[in-house]
Amino acid sequence: MEKQEYLNFIEEIIEKDIEENTYDGRVHTRFPPEPNGYLHIGHAKSICLNFGIAETYKGKCNLRFDDTNPLKEDKKFVDSIVEDVRWLGFDWEDRLFYASSYFEKMYEYAVQLIKKGKAYVCDLTPDEIRQYRGTLTKPGKDSPYRNRTVEENLDLFEQMKNGEFPNGSKTLRAKIDMSHPNLNMRDPVMYRILNATHHKTGDKWHIYPTYDWAHCLEDSIEGITHSLCTMEFADHRILYEWFLKELNIYQPKQIEFARLNLTYTVLSKRKLTQLVEGGYVSGWDDPRMPTIAGLRRRGYTPYAIRDFIERTGITRSDSIVDYAMLEHCIRDDLNKNAKRVMAVLDPIKVVITNYPEDKVEELDAENNPEKPEDGFRKVPFCREIYIEREDFREEAPKKFFRLVPGREVRLKHAYYITCNEVIKDKDGNIVEIRCTYDPKSKGGWTDDGRKVKGTLHWVSARHCIDAEVRLYSHLFTKENPDEDGDFLENLNPESLVVLKNCKLEPSLKDAKVGENYQFLRKGYFCLDRDSTKERLIFNRTVTLKDTWSKIEKKG
Repeated sequence: MEKQEYLNFIEEIIEKDIEENTYDGRVHTRFPPEPNGYLHIGHAKSICLNFGIAETYKGKCNLRFDDTNPLKEDKKFVDSIVEDVRWLGFDWEDRLFYASSYFEKMYEYAVQLIKKGKAYVCDLTPDEIRQYRGTLTKPGKDSPYRNRTVEENLDLFEQMKNGEFPNGSKTLRAKIDMSHPNLNMRDPVMYRILNATHHKTGDKWHIYPTYDWAHCLEDSIEGITHSLCTMEFADHRILYEWFLKELNIYQPKQIEFARLNLTYTVLSKRKLTQLVEGGYVSGWDDPRMPTIAGLRRRGYTPYAIRDFIERTGITRSDSIVDYAMLEHCIRDDLNKNAKRVMAVLDPIKVVITNYPEDKVEELDAENNPEKPEDGFRKVPFCREIYIEREDFREEAPKKFFRLVPGREVRLKHAYYITCNEVIKDKDGNIVEIRCTYDPKSKGGWTDDGRKVKGTLHWVSARHCIDAEVRLYSHLFTKENPDEDGDFLENLNPESLVVLKNCKLEPSLKDAKVGENYQFLRKGYFCLDRDSTKERLIFNRTVTLKDTWSKIEKKG
């Protein structure tokens, strides 16, 4: 294969294996999620790496569900994972697998180890197993059940399988070395008793394999060549290799890489579950969540997420990535592809007093200056319009270039207007601004060379549509939400602000769920799935301000 300009350390290993014909020149990876929650941005790194490596080397990548814990797993999680991986743009073809499909074979392999004297049934409780295990500086001690005969172990293990013992009363453990310097080798548990219904196998099984026992077997059975895991499994690699060697079966190569960490975010599935079950967010796909479903609902695109993962790189060293980089990637994508529209989020009415009351014009508005091929659309203009309340001040500092009494500003795609009068209610609140327009400034310019500094977006009061807009910010107030010990203490009370009285240009009535738009001067938005024909709801994907691009330029 032609050498790339730059190879990460995993690609270097794979290229060496191909050169040495280690796996007959094959490259076969897998993405093996547990169906006990929704995938998050950290999983996206593993997805892109595993499927990307397979694509680069013209190999294969399996999607496999590591469904070995029926107490936490659910088919809804299976369905969400399938949707997320496919949405990111990856295809596993006919290679969708489940660990549960191999339960019979795993059981046979366990029997094989028992017969070799390499596994035994243990009656210690989980707490006792931990006590017997020892510490990093103190060796463990043998279980009193370690020397049961092969026949006794086979009989007890079969009874465990048949559901003759209560939950937690026995385990099957590998017999390795209780004084081994690596704690994972101190007679690890292979099976535990769980009399629970499994989402695929029903009530057939009463024992379920642990991750360490199941994962290496799944990789071996599927003919995986390179088993890519995050760094927390580095100390487990010796056990992965021990099981396969003792069984004398095909052995893939486990390679570890650093997981993704992101500022203002938690990526622990346990903590994400707390957020959902505690009602701190509306669900797994809440747009403030770092789940792929949440990012999709917020308006992030597959391209932006894959671009972000590519930029973070693949290393063995842990690091924390600034959330601003992820926001930069989505801005970069949407700036090129999102249609520009006008939306007024905090409206105040403007009456153009010298514009004919019954007149309506259809003005040309460019859809996207980055893509001239997207052409123009028509926006209606009439005597009464809405502008942003923040775009008007009765008294303003020198550098305020928007609308003030006596000043001329430009209405985007329309005309120059000048403020002549301000109408207030009995409490002194501004309720209406009265202006005049220059009929010769159509399109936002004049032939007399006159220039104005301020340009405002607007919508026709007669033709606009009402909408709710949800402004999302970081879910946490601190870069490291765990800084004070309890991440829930750092939840951002302003992570969601709901604006109920927004006015949008009429072209948005045909918007589709998930479709991206740039609201001029306000940011990027997409239509939320909660929308109805009667009430449109838009989520803010990201603001227009890009701090990461400035950091990149300085770097």
